[in-house]
Amino acid sequence: MGSHENPAPGVAAIAREVEEFVASGGWDQPPQLFALVSTEALLREQPELAGQLDGASALTPVAQEPLEEADLAETLGRIAWPQTVAGCAIAQEIIVLPPSAEAELSGDDIARLRKAAADHPDRTEARLVAAVLRDGPAACVMRLRGYSTDDGEPVDEIVEHPDLAPNLVEALRATLIP
Repeated sequence: MGSHENPAPGVAAIAREVEEFVASGGWDQPPQLFALVSTEALLREQPELAGQLDGASALTPVAQEPLEEADLAETLGRIAWPQTVAGCAIAQEIIVLPPSAEAELSGDDIARLRKAAADHPDRTEARLVAAVLRDGPAACVMRLRGYSTDDGEPVDEIVEHPDLAPNLVEALRATLIP
């Protein structure tokens, strides 16, 4: 233990907070980007937010304009956050396929591959949130879309692991490089 404890519980909590916020709007939403800013600085600039912000959290996610459905990597490649932004997070809906589907989905035609994945009988729809702090730690949370149980209530499964989306984490990290 000691000084080598996991430094990322804060960013994991932010990833969960972003996922819960986006989840409150339901499914079928475009990708959403969030700036992670100092709660203290935000309250100094906008004291009227005091009742809406969790003062116990050092960072507050601030939703940005929804992203276009275009190439996410290309869009992120054009973003450079100012130094006042301590980190960023993104929420996007994805399709998760079993490893057995990989062989039948090969080739370079991205549009065809997306359609094949969307139509795959064993697909699972999911919402992935990745959050990264400027000083290093990252976290990922994924909500697997559940379907109705016997009583009609949908059951979503939450998976949390910092390495769920390494490419997305690296793309977010690149937006924070001065």
